[in-house]
Amino acid sequence: MAGVGASLLELARRGGAREIFAVGTAKGVGKTTALRAVYEAACSSGLRVGVASVGHKAGLPLRPQTTFVTARSLLPRSPAVEILQTSRVASAAGELLYARAACDGEYAAIGPSSASALREVIAQLAARCDVVLVDGAIDRIATVAASGGAILVSCGAAGAKSMAEAVAGVAALVARLRVPLADADEDAVELEGALTATVAAALVAAGERRQIVVRDPTRIVMSGASLAQALARLRVRCRTPLRVVAATTCALAPERGFEPAAFLRDVASATALPAFDVFAGMRAA
Repeated sequence: MAGVGASLLELARRGGAREIFAVGTAKGVGKTTALRAVYEAACSSGLRVGVASVGHKAGLPLRPQTTFVTARSLLPRSPAVEILQTSRVASAAGELLYARAACDGEYAAIGPSSASALREVIAQLAARCDVVLVDGAIDRIATVAASGGAILVSCGAAGAKSMAEAVAGVAALVARLRVPLADADEDAVELEGALTATVAAALVAAGERRQIVVRDPTRIVMSGASLAQALARLRVRCRTPLRVVAATTCALAPERGFEPAAFLRDVASATALPAFDVFAGMRAA
């Protein structure tokens, strides 16, 4: 895991990113494990690390001097933490604060409910840290749109009934997140809202050949076949592109398992991304 974490960290920071977001195609696909590998690599490199979570993450094992975001009600009685600052931003567990782990231990992290508030939290962490790791969610990826943050996408057996379905799912998600930048010199249809399946179908039926421009990839609200068809038949572009740097795989789930090497290879091929099995410590050839 240590080697994979170092590789993921290098890929993320190669373009100057200070924020690294982990998202998954479903629950249980190894997103938190992948981010944990990056965290360990960052700590071992002597970087000052900040940690945030979109939802409530309990039992996070953190090293001393790690800065994290939590709510006062979630602070542990032991081990001790240093409270750095309270925040005007609130979460489901109450007012948020910035804390620093005083020693090795398990801590709880929780984030705000809106993307704008999460942007503020990340900015506060970035002011104190060399790298900020965010256990994220697809619908909050807009928070990285203006920051140049790096995105890791995790997929696995837990989110699909077959290996082919899992590979198709992560390929579609990556294609959505990597929609290219709009060309300012070409004609375009500017969408103020979201590109939905209904809107896309109408544009296809009208024979639209101009760029279909959304603010950022999170404004594309489709998946599966409808997304694949829209991307194939329309010139979908965005004003603020996102930076997806790697995919990670988790070949095992309670319900099923895939052959790890084959799954890793197929994900790398389908996404055209560096792909890693964090659990096995493998990178796709």
